[in-house]
Amino acid sequence: MQHNNSAPREMLYHYVLEVMALSKDRLIEILSWIILILLLILLVPRDKIRDAQVIFLSKQLLTWFFGLLVVEKGLIKYPVRLFPKANRTSFTFEFFAYPTICIFFNLYYPYGQDVGKQLLHYVYYTSGITVFEIILEKYTNLIKYINWKWYWTWLTLLITFTISNFYYRWFFQL
Repeated sequence: MQHNNSAPREMLYHYVLEVMALSKDRLIEILSWIILILLLILLVPRDKIRDAQVIFLSKQLLTWFFGLLVVEKGLIKYPVRLFPKANRTSFTFEFFAYPTICIFFNLYYPYGQDVGKQLLHYVYYTSGITVFEIILEKYTNLIKYINWKWYWTWLTLLITFTISNFYYRWFFQL
C-alpha cells in the first residue's frame, strides 16, 4: 500500500493561494494593525502608558458612537470590515486606528507653545486622516460615502480631537 504524501503539499498550496488572494482591502487592514501597534510600542514612552490608555478609551467612546451613528443613518458604509455580523461600522478604523492616532495627537500636542503651532497640530492630524480616508474611499471597499462628504470627516475629527484633548488635560490636570 502506497502512502499519499500529496495531502500536506496540497494543503500548503491552498494556504499559499489564500494568502496571495488577500484583497488589497484586507491587506490594508492588516498593515494598519501592524504599523499602529509598532508605533505604539516605539512612540509611547513608558511613563505615558497610563495617559495613552485614557486617551485611547476616551477616543474610542467618541469614534464608536459617531461611527455607529453615521452608519445607521446611511451616510457611510463599510463593505469590507472585521466582524461584519457584529455591527456595520469599521472595527479597525473606528475602534482601533483613530483612537491610536489620537494617542499620538495628545502625547505630542504642543502644550504651552503658541496658538499657531497648536492650530497647525490640529490641521495636520485632521487633514492627514481625512486625506487617507478619501484615498480609501476612492480606491478600496473599506469605506464608501453614501450621503457624506470629506469635509464632514474633517469636521468630526476636529471636534473629536478637541474633545479628547480637553478630556485628557482635565483628567490629568495638565
